[in-house]
Amino acid sequence: MQPQSLTEILESRHAEHLDHDHDHDHGNAKVNLMTAIVGGVLILNSALAQWFFYKEDSFAGTLSAVIGAIILAAPIMVSAVKDVLRGKIYMNELVALALMAAFVMGYYQEAGIIAFFMLLAITIEEKTAIGAKTSIEELIKLTPNVARRLRAGTDEEEEIPAFELAVGDVIRVRPGENFPADGAVTNGSSEVNQASITGESLPVVKHQDDDIFAGTENLTGMVDVKVTGIGKDTTLGKVRDLIAAAEKTRLPIMRLVDRYVYYYTPTILMIAAIVWFFNPNDILRVVLVLVIACPCAVIVATPSAAIAAIASAARLGVLIKNVAHIEAASQIRAVVFDKTGTLTEGNLEVARLSPGVGVDLSELLEVAVCAESQSNHPAANATRRLAEEANVSWTPPSEFTEVTGKGVIAKVNGSEYRVGRESWFKESGLDVSAYADAFDDSDEFTGMSIVFVAKNQNVLGWMGLRDATRNGARETIDELNELGVDKCCMVTGDNDKVAQTVASNLGIGDVRAECLPEQKVEFVEELKAAGYVVAVVGDGINDAPALAAGNIGIAMGAIGSDVAVNSASIALMNNDLRRVPFLISLSRKTRTVMNQNLLFGGLIIVGGLMFFIFGNDLLDTIANAIKFEPSVFKAFLAAFIHIFGTLVVVFNSARLVRFGESLET
Repeated sequence: MQPQSLTEILESRHAEHLDHDHDHDHGNAKVNLMTAIVGGVLILNSALAQWFFYKEDSFAGTLSAVIGAIILAAPIMVSAVKDVLRGKIYMNELVALALMAAFVMGYYQEAGIIAFFMLLAITIEEKTAIGAKTSIEELIKLTPNVARRLRAGTDEEEEIPAFELAVGDVIRVRPGENFPADGAVTNGSSEVNQASITGESLPVVKHQDDDIFAGTENLTGMVDVKVTGIGKDTTLGKVRDLIAAAEKTRLPIMRLVDRYVYYYTPTILMIAAIVWFFNPNDILRVVLVLVIACPCAVIVATPSAAIAAIASAARLGVLIKNVAHIEAASQIRAVVFDKTGTLTEGNLEVARLSPGVGVDLSELLEVAVCAESQSNHPAANATRRLAEEANVSWTPPSEFTEVTGKGVIAKVNGSEYRVGRESWFKESGLDVSAYADAFDDSDEFTGMSIVFVAKNQNVLGWMGLRDATRNGARETIDELNELGVDKCCMVTGDNDKVAQTVASNLGIGDVRAECLPEQKVEFVEELKAAGYVVAVVGDGINDAPALAAGNIGIAMGAIGSDVAVNSASIALMNNDLRRVPFLISLSRKTRTVMNQNLLFGGLIIVGGLMFFIFGNDLLDTIANAIKFEPSVFKAFLAAFIHIFGTLVVVFNSARLVRFGESLET
């Protein structure tokens, strides 16, 4: 076994560090979730015990409530202590004060309920799937670990670790392999799938002196490439850095309640002190003020609505990775779509068959599918799919040759079948002039890729291929306009004609074509600088920087790359683009429910404080009238107000669970 180089050792240690951080982050979420489950079961057990044994004291129920409340409160109390030691006040301190007040009064169930909902909120908010780290790891996997370097001045190959490549080296890349570095072709030609960088739906033919991007896939021919960029200097490396940089600039959205926590806690303490000052012998009233001021309804106002919204979204295949993005999505005023794989299916389809004089459609298709039956080119796949749908059978060729970047030649029953580009047909002496007027300068064929079909020396006709527009895409754009989204834009690495055609069909007015990843990010930043809250919708690795740069990143998770999903805020787990306007509608409805909950929770607290501070005599009168011990009655009433306020808030939030049922098909 050969000794590792220093670079290998450092890379190995870095990978172990990433794995450790990944496990640690997910470990915290699992611990919080298990704590919430265990504590919640104990609180529920306490409630059931008291329900069945309400005529007598239930020691088992009380003990269950105490243990459950302690388990649930422990993480919050620890966090509160840490915050205080750091000299900062957040929601944890407010909750800790409420829990202590509830414990003092013996309201263990109430303490457990408060802690349970807060712990659920913390668990959701901590569900940050270290998107930048995972995205970077996925990007690294695109580049091969080894490279074939040509010895200087010879055709002899040597395999070396890819990270040992240097600018100026010449490497050889065979069909089916990914390019390990940026470079320029010095020998050979091939078709390259560079969708991971540019988002182009069709492979690009590369000839001598053409640029090559690291991480793109060599499809058909063997090429020699002179290295011009390695590591961070490659286009792929820049994509990776853009993801990390965009992730760092994304600020967390603080919940509305947190904005007032700093003022709320000292205010309540001041009110309690005033009550104590004027009623020095009535300690119970002071404690009841603290209990009634415990903002249980306010605390669960936001997380209960968020949980209901997440449940509603998950039912429709919308994965929301961070609860903060639910609120942010309500403010979206610009949506930027990638084209390939997002607004379109990402697969070529045969959009037009045009046979020559005396040639049947079935004959044209049969010759084409026979010629392309052994090819893995996207155009060949589209031709085979059409033949299968039309029940057109084909005969496998006895000989098959794929001419890189030009077309295919096949021998079938002694005849030569050919499918390919117009320029190749002309080079081969085949006359296509009879078809030139059929599609030149015609808007109908704008953005359509044309290939000709020939049998022996006779050109039978041509096929037009186009990337299919995704079902529901036009409906999605219309719905976004109805929701008041000011700008629906499209960015793509495809050529301008294809982009303008797709945009025109979908009703999109703002189009940016032939964009590299950094140009997409620049466009998103321009919109943000103009004051728009921007949502970016994409599926590919080339979309990841833009997804991370937007205020909200929405990944087509079912068909997209893991990189895009991890860089995005939200993933669509199906291909229905109508989920985008649904998400905005759900977000706005959720924000409305949150505001309703906060308003009601605030009224409960203010009303309760006024009642317990100034209505003490009235409470005594009511207690005596119903033959209750006043202190017991007051404590029961305070607990009831808490439970009532919380239940109203929770049931109001529960209305969100069935939101968007019309999309369930």
